[in-house]
Amino acid sequence: MSNRPQDHWGRKARKEGFAARSVYKLDEIDRRTNLIRPGARVLDLGAFPGSWTSYAAQKVGPRGMVLGLDIQEFRGALPPHAKIRLGDVLSLDLITELGPNSFDVVASDMAPNTTGHKFMDQARSFDLFMRALEIAIAVLSPGGNFVGKIFQGEDFTKAHNAVRDAFEEMKIVKPPASRTESYETFVVGLRRKVAPKSLLKAP
Repeated sequence: MSNRPQDHWGRKARKEGFAARSVYKLDEIDRRTNLIRPGARVLDLGAFPGSWTSYAAQKVGPRGMVLGLDIQEFRGALPPHAKIRLGDVLSLDLITELGPNSFDVVASDMAPNTTGHKFMDQARSFDLFMRALEIAIAVLSPGGNFVGKIFQGEDFTKAHNAVRDAFEEMKIVKPPASRTESYETFVVGLRRKVAPKSLLKAP
């Protein structure tokens, strides 16, 4: 656990009953893009410690559902229409398990364990982002939305171009709740295309 003192966002999260300050990143993204709607089915990748899952569960309401996945075991409380499973996004065959058209939103706050080597961390973040995007393209219904975290680096343009290929609209959001020193940002894809380029077979 970090010994970093809580800032405004950390204190706000504690006061409002969320597990982490990261909830306000999703809140900002959602307010800017209308990412999550009532009744939606949401897949939350990298869900621990549960703030994004809790936020999504509130937004979709009991007519929706939220499935979270993380390599760390979650022991907190969630409403009946939300749960967090233990599992590794990189090793599980989620595309086969979940199937097409099974979600309306895929959200990824996944990040690598940082090493202090900037270019290595950026490369690992890019790999996680692209895995999340691959899953999103496969399991989202046409018109569905995606958001993924990525560390800005030399592959950043490749990442947001891939989102642009698969969705009708692409946006880049740097929420105020991100730490000042962080080089994380979020790439949003709105309205998954019926036949994304990345799903089309080569001629």
